[in-house]
Amino acid sequence: MEENVAQDRPEWTAQPDLASRRFGGTVMWASDELFAEKENLVNPWVPAHRVENFGPKGQVYDGWETRRHRGPGDDQAVLRLGLGGVVSGVVVDTAFFKGNYPPFVSVEAAAVPGYPSAAELAGADWSVLVDRAPAAGDTENFYRVSSPRRFTHVRLTQHPDGGVARLRVHGAPVPDPALLDPRSLDLAALENGAAVTGCSNMFYSSPNNMLIPGLAAHQAEGWETARRRDDGNDWATVRLAGAGIVRFVELDTGNLKGNAPGWASVSGRLDEGEWVPLLPRTRLQPDTRHRFALEDAGPPVTEARLDIYPDGGLARLRLLGELTDRGREAVTKRFQETTG
Repeated sequence: MEENVAQDRPEWTAQPDLASRRFGGTVMWASDELFAEKENLVNPWVPAHRVENFGPKGQVYDGWETRRHRGPGDDQAVLRLGLGGVVSGVVVDTAFFKGNYPPFVSVEAAAVPGYPSAAELAGADWSVLVDRAPAAGDTENFYRVSSPRRFTHVRLTQHPDGGVARLRVHGAPVPDPALLDPRSLDLAALENGAAVTGCSNMFYSSPNNMLIPGLAAHQAEGWETARRRDDGNDWATVRLAGAGIVRFVELDTGNLKGNAPGWASVSGRLDEGEWVPLLPRTRLQPDTRHRFALEDAGPPVTEARLDIYPDGGLARLRLLGELTDRGREAVTKRFQETTG
């Protein structure tokens, strides 16, 4: 799968950011936010900065910044992940914080069902993901995580204080089967456990964007490829939430007006590895939400392949259907293995 990021970035950064506001992530509490608001930590866009943009409390930063400590103690922020899942790595981005970043950081995680308050989380069983590690200023600090557990909340600690622009928590979403209706769900949704397994090109944006909740607000919130100058076509493959039967296909070209594909097709992969057609090559319109009912849903599939002709972008891909008994068992097993 071609990357649209620098080659020196860790591979796990291609996974979804479980803490992103796009998925419903939020910063529940911070010990201090005098200079810059804690909510900026989960903004999905790249941090921005305007030199000498001062407010009543000093330089305005697109991040979280605390006051200078004059005594012992550290600053903390508690986040609820938008998607519970297994964490592969954490990025503590100190973009534009050059003389006011924390020299060391720690990240902990907890798995707590329901919707506890920040005060209730204080007594949770926190696991250390990043243990007081050195951090540099004005850069992305990458920390690999090796824990098989599913988490729902994270806690960032600055040692002792300073500014952090973003906290990215990359990993694999693991849905709670108790909150899914296996008879009717989007088999291609990240929040249901689906994952992109490959694509021909992601020059402008990641195919993961096609699988996130809600509608795309603009072009960058979808998947868009570079312009092709050959006779081929672009494609992306998705491992479904579980083995299931697809009944409806939704292809949304919202916000893509001069760069939508002319046509698209969708196929599904059987257990034996054979690919079978789900939606034949079909003409698409720009900036349009298309929904197609499959007359013959066919056998259960475990993976889907989207082909766009010849290139362009797609805002959202939805594969609506139901899990098979085996698909339900796989979703339940995955949840149990990561919460035991």
